[in-house]
Amino acid sequence: MIENIISWKSERWQAWERATSRWWLSINRQYNQTVNRLIILAWIAVVGMPLYYVVWSYWFPQPYENLGLRILGVVLCAPIILTRRLPQKKWLAAYFFVCLTYGLPFFFTFMFLMNNGSPVWSESLLIALIILFYFDTTVAFLAYVVGSGLAVLVYLLVNGSNMPQMQQILEQLPIQIFAIITVSLAKVGRKVLAQEKLAGMATALATVSHELRTPLRSINANARGLSRLLQENALPSSPSQVPMEKALARIEFEVRHMNNVIDLFLLSASTGRENLIATDIVSMAAAVDLMMQRYPFVNQEQRDLVAITIHSDFRLLGQTELCSMVLINLLRNALTSIQRIGKGRIRIVLDGARARPRLLFIDTGSGIEAGRTEQIFERFYAYPEHNGTGIGLAFCKDVLSAWGARIRVVSRPLGYTIFVLEFPPIVQQKAAEVRSLLN
Repeated sequence: MIENIISWKSERWQAWERATSRWWLSINRQYNQTVNRLIILAWIAVVGMPLYYVVWSYWFPQPYENLGLRILGVVLCAPIILTRRLPQKKWLAAYFFVCLTYGLPFFFTFMFLMNNGSPVWSESLLIALIILFYFDTTVAFLAYVVGSGLAVLVYLLVNGSNMPQMQQILEQLPIQIFAIITVSLAKVGRKVLAQEKLAGMATALATVSHELRTPLRSINANARGLSRLLQENALPSSPSQVPMEKALARIEFEVRHMNNVIDLFLLSASTGRENLIATDIVSMAAAVDLMMQRYPFVNQEQRDLVAITIHSDFRLLGQTELCSMVLINLLRNALTSIQRIGKGRIRIVLDGARARPRLLFIDTGSGIEAGRTEQIFERFYAYPEHNGTGIGLAFCKDVLSAWGARIRVVSRPLGYTIFVLEFPPIVQQKAAEVRSLLN
């Protein structure tokens, strides 16, 4: 009996963890865009809250105003302006949610009720809800329900059960629902358009990649043939032998590098998160070993820059090929950082003994400037400018987010860069789901 109760509680806890993880991912999926919008909204709140107190109190007096509520809104929203300087933290999502809930649905609904549904506040409330639903729809709906519910509750506590002009207030609900549906559909339309653009991009890239791979295969085959010919007819006294071997080795390296870039472009342009769904149980140690085998190192000296420390291996739910591409991207970035300043080393650390297993990708190269550590995960943002395509790290973040994992970076210019990849632990139920998919 006790074992059944414990098993039931464990299943309930795992279900709760999965639900909260999905909620966090919905808030965090487009972190940088959300922060940019919130910063603009915070500036509007900091300036607009006191300004409109003057407008509605002295220029166009309304039945009810509350300076205290407006000051609280300013105090809550002002720190958002500085969040761009902070590293991405999970508690920031909760803070953003509180600010959104108070500043939009709660404040405007409460003022609407206290002003007996006046035209000024009915229009203001409608505008607030339209702004709210420009954020993530799930989060916006939750904020709308919580904020509106709290506003009604506080109104009833202040005024007792007396809620005059109930009909006028209820008349606003169909208008609000219509506005919410319209904004949500507009957002869906933009997403569909973006997916269509990516689909067109993927088709074009597939055609171009086919045309590129054919000459690349020919170049690679000829380089290998010439290398074998040189080895079979090696002339120790020939001064041109070593430079020729180096040139052919460089050609083979560039061919492998171009093939990796083509693979990255094709994967980045693929539409839909269904392509990123976890279908394999991947050993991280095996993935790192595969990365070392596949990466086109220039020579043994470059390969020796990479040191791997395995405190304890761990397994993750993902895709072997995508995991390899993520690690190859991080390795390429680290080697480029070292090459940029002509010094440095790379260390890869696996630590599976933690509550959330993690992999550390550390290089002592050029580092990243302060304030750029979040931008580097944006699609088509290259750091430094005009250096690369700007899709590698965005691709890495998309893949890891789809697996419930997180990636963040800590860096000091001309000192070091540490990419921290944290993975959720595998639960037996999920492992069973993957096995059923594979079978």
